[in-house]
Formats: sequence, C-alpha cells, structure tokens
Amino acid sequence: MNRFRTIRPGRLHYERALALQERLLEQRSRQDEDFLILLEHFPVITFGRAAGEANLLCSGQELTRRGIDVVRTGRGGDVTYHGPGQLVGYPIVDLNREGRDIHRFLRRLEEVLIRTLAAFNLPGERISGKTGVWVEGEKIASIGIGVRRWISWHGFALNLSGDLSGFRNIIPCGLTGVTMASMEGLLGRSISAGEVQQRLILAFSEVFNSIHAGDYEYDHQEA
Repeated sequence: MNRFRTIRPGRLHYERALALQERLLEQRSRQDEDFLILLEHFPVITFGRAAGEANLLCSGQELTRRGIDVVRTGRGGDVTYHGPGQLVGYPIVDLNREGRDIHRFLRRLEEVLIRTLAAFNLPGERISGKTGVWVEGEKIASIGIGVRRWISWHGFALNLSGDLSGFRNIIPCGLTGVTMASMEGLLGRSISAGEVQQRLILAFSEVFNSIHAGDYEYDHQEA
C-alpha cells in the first residue's frame, strides 16, 4: 500500500505555506511517501490561473486596511479566500499512482471531503461541472491544485467556523450568486478542528488506499 505523512504547522501566512510546499515537492521526488499538510491561514485572497480581476470586489487599499493579503498562485481555479476557521489541506501526492489523471484526483479529493462531512452527519455533494463540495446547495469546500513533474500541490479548503465574512470581498471561485457555508453554521454548534483533521486523515487514507504513517517531523523554523 501507499503511505503518507501529515504535517500540521498550525496557522501560517500563505507565503510560508507555499515555501513549505516547495520544499516537500522536492523531497517527494526523492522518496516513496506522500505528504498531507493540514493548516490554517492568516486572512488571504488567492488568485488561481483562471481568476478574473472582476471577481475581486474590494480595492487593494481596502483589503490592506482589513488585514487581508492578496496573492497570485500557480494553482488551478479562480479566486478564493482563506482565513482563520478554515481547514486547508495541501496534498503532496505522486500522481503517477493516479494514472496521471488530474480529473480523477480532483474527484478523489472531493470524496475525501464528502466522507469527512458525513462523519458529522452533513450530506456533502458534488455539482456537475463545478469542482468543490456543497451541502444543500451551499458551497462548503473549494479545491484548486497545481501539478509539477506529476506531483500535486496546492489543494482544498473546508470551512469549519461560522465566520464567512472574508468571502464578501470576492465572487468565490468566480461563481456568481454562490452562497458559502460552514460546518458550524450548518450544525448549529462549535466543532473541534482537531477532530475534523482526524476524520479527514482517515478519509484520505481510505480514498487513496494509503497508510497514514504519522506526523512528519520537520524544523518548524522552515515553515
């Protein structure tokens, strides 16, 4: 079976998480274990390769005043928001094991999120032609990946807490009229980020038929 290790550095600025991914991409090319980074970001709006300027609803000056960074990335997809109260996952996965099939990989990431939500009795679902996961018509998770030498990076964001105000600054994923949801908002109660992480790790192991080999020990000063 395949194996993967988790890395859980807590809350990071987006640029530091990007640098961590870069290091793990290089390391993954020399070893036989995948990685799954699970973290939270300080407030940031990221633009994917398909993002349009019209999907940003605030000026850069106003976003700076609100303490929100703006970063252009090499991932797929449009514009999204990351911030406290989200669980962000960056799978560093060898896609040769996935038949170099990016669409299959995206569907598997959706399945990981759907199974995670199911553990909390939330009925996650796909919408045909749109990448991500919805609950009762509201979007609860976004996905945008990049691939380098057939190793994946970037990833997904699952909304945990009820504070979704950061999404008001954008048209999420370029989808006009989309309503964002959170697990706590749908459940009507608080949840533990640690418990969601553990459920997601189990789902990742099941969907990718990969053994969780524990947390990866690394120098936190590098992140």
